Amino acid sequence: MNAPHPGTNFPAAYPQYPPAAYQGPPGYTGYPGPQAPYPGPQAGYPGPYTDYSVPPHGYSGPGPVGFPVQHQPVYNQQGGPAGTPWMPAPPPPSNCPPGLEYLTQIDQILIHQQVELLEVLTGFETNNKYEIKNSLGQRIYFAVEDTDCCTRNCCGPERPFTMRILDLMGREVITLERPLRCTSCCYPCCLQEIEIHSPPGVPVGYVSQNWHPCLPKFTVQNEKREDILKISGPCVVCSCCADIDFEIKSLDEENVVGKISKQWTGFVREAFTDADNFGIQFPLDLDVKMKAVMIGACFLIDFMFFERSGGQEQRAGVW
Repeated sequence: MNAPHPGTNFPAAYPQYPPAAYQGPPGYTGYPGPQAPYPGPQAGYPGPYTDYSVPPHGYSGPGPVGFPVQHQPVYNQQGGPAGTPWMPAPPPPSNCPPGLEYLTQIDQILIHQQVELLEVLTGFETNNKYEIKNSLGQRIYFAVEDTDCCTRNCCGPERPFTMRILDLMGREVITLERPLRCTSCCYPCCLQEIEIHSPPGVPVGYVSQNWHPCLPKFTVQNEKREDILKISGPCVVCSCCADIDFEIKSLDEENVVGKISKQWTGFVREAFTDADNFGIQFPLDLDVKMKAVMIGACFLIDFMFFERSGGQEQRAGVW
């Protein structure tokens, strides 16, 4: 009798299971029974990393299979121009405010103000925005002015403002506060000043204008209001086909340790916009908090001497 093919119907008397007396082939010991429970992870298994960061919203994954890592798209913070690479974050040293570790490895900063199309076409003053980069063109921070419309358009360059400086994760790491002060050397009791916080709410330094009949002069102070450095500019602050340097000096003003330069950007940009470019140079071993204070000094100089109001340059001298 031929064995039935798989899938056919067996006769009613055909046994569907082997009889109990069936012993199987030689060496067959029977079904071994269920296995022991899973013992769990081995000892010493580290588990998931606690510092593993969640991918940012909108992250589209690592790209197609085989896509080289070195050619992966660069993550860009919302609010900045696409395609500008961010500087990799170095390990934070001790006693360094969070977010300032980027400044520990550089001795030069470039600050580029973005051109606002609405402001160019209508003359309506908008909140200023800046890219802060290292000498390689990698973005370190992104700065945004936080001022209401009435203050911007009524007070012009003399306006008080709050400048919020963000890192690549969108965290506010530096805050600049400029109060409303006099803009004339005829009133030496209430001259310009800017306060630098890092992190927000923790003062790390101040930049105060010093009275002088001819020269723009400033004193750089630490969080205890102790004088650290001096800043001195030219007698006539007029941007025409050349850079304008504000020298950073020692307290006795005998040694120049760096400078803040307003860079010439060309006739068209200088004539029709107030978008300025600045460069800051300082010693590599300068205290990281003082480097942050130098950024605040640059913004104060920009608003005092190079910000436009109603189509007119702020001023060509210290008055």
